[in-house]
Amino acid sequence: MSNKNAGGMVETAVHGAVSPMARRGLMLVLSSPSGAGKTTISRALLEDDTNLTMSVSVTTRAPRPGEKDGIDYHFIDRDRFDAMASDGELLEHAQVFDNGYGTPRAEVEQALAAGRDVLFDIDWQGTQQLKAEMRQDLVSVFILPPSTEELERRLRTRAQDSDETVRARMAKASDELSHWAEYDYIILNQVLESSVEQARTILFAERLKRDRQSGLHAFVEALRSG
Repeated sequence: MSNKNAGGMVETAVHGAVSPMARRGLMLVLSSPSGAGKTTISRALLEDDTNLTMSVSVTTRAPRPGEKDGIDYHFIDRDRFDAMASDGELLEHAQVFDNGYGTPRAEVEQALAAGRDVLFDIDWQGTQQLKAEMRQDLVSVFILPPSTEELERRLRTRAQDSDETVRARMAKASDELSHWAEYDYIILNQVLESSVEQARTILFAERLKRDRQSGLHAFVEALRSG
């Protein structure tokens, strides 16, 4: 189900035909406890959908080896970050281990106005901030693991974290899971391929919502007038 489009045009499900109606973009949020699969699902969505782009956050932390400014993050200093936060230039922001992270408002609003969709890999707190700012543009999805045992197994299988870190992530997962009911959609990630397809289906359906098709009224009026 490819959804390639440009200039805000809506691609329909019928033979890949492109609708003449302009569409406002949407903000697709995927949240989950660490290890439940949101990053893997996000990558799969981005790989085959050219109208979906990942939100690039600003951060005050230093770049890690291999990270590129403007691609992985916008790396800025603390003074600039604080100014952006106080001036309302960030849709959401948070402090993580003494470093600031946030979503630049201007980039997102420009993408939405152009009919492009923006993907967010953020937690429930960031999602709440986005909801307060731009609820009409937000589509939120929470990814559930099939069990706590499977979640811990996946964390250990990654072999990226120490036992102490895994225990800390598992402890945090309980709090994160308590916010599942605040989301629009829930995906139980038992089989990755099925979960990716469910996420694609959510995105496709949300693109067809009447309120997002800004050219719909004019198009229907033209149909009526012959």
